[in-house]
Amino acid sequence: MPRPSVRGKLLETALEQFQAQGFNGCGVQDITNAAGVPKGSFYNHFASKEALALEVLEQYSQGSRPDLLTDETVPPIDRLRAHFAFLSDRLEGWHFAKGCLLANFGGEIADTNPAVREAMAAFFERWVSAVGVVLRQAQVQGEIDARHDPDQLARFLVYAWEGAVIGAKVMKSRGPLDDFFAVSFDRLLARPA
Repeated sequence: MPRPSVRGKLLETALEQFQAQGFNGCGVQDITNAAGVPKGSFYNHFASKEALALEVLEQYSQGSRPDLLTDETVPPIDRLRAHFAFLSDRLEGWHFAKGCLLANFGGEIADTNPAVREAMAAFFERWVSAVGVVLRQAQVQGEIDARHDPDQLARFLVYAWEGAVIGAKVMKSRGPLDDFFAVSFDRLLARPA
């Protein structure tokens, strides 16, 4: 098995450090120590901690299994539930200690770091758009009420999810996630009567 590159180690370790300690809670030295690489090698790969954070955000977006939303062999609402269930299982696997990188960065540095804020905004826009596509398909197939504005509903679901993630991290419990599923899927997205 090939050894991971220094760059790969730094990205992987930075994600772990940012999720566990936040952007401001860890420095370049903490990241390089945890990765087991010399601090000087960091600057061979990244111009700054901000540049690293931007790449970590991009990598993080790839790990959220966007394919779950686009698999049209699965009914739309089932796809949407599977997407959020995957995210929920990942959080539970982390024992609710890490939370969502977007929520963590959003609360910590969105006001002080314009480049990271813009990257997060773009991430949210892509996510909301993907959820909106699924909701439109669900409306066409009669799975949800056609009176819903799919874009508004998509924004609500994504941001309600982020709030539930923060609640789960604070409570160290999946209770807020269960509430998200109950309200979102059993009530709001229930098949019209």
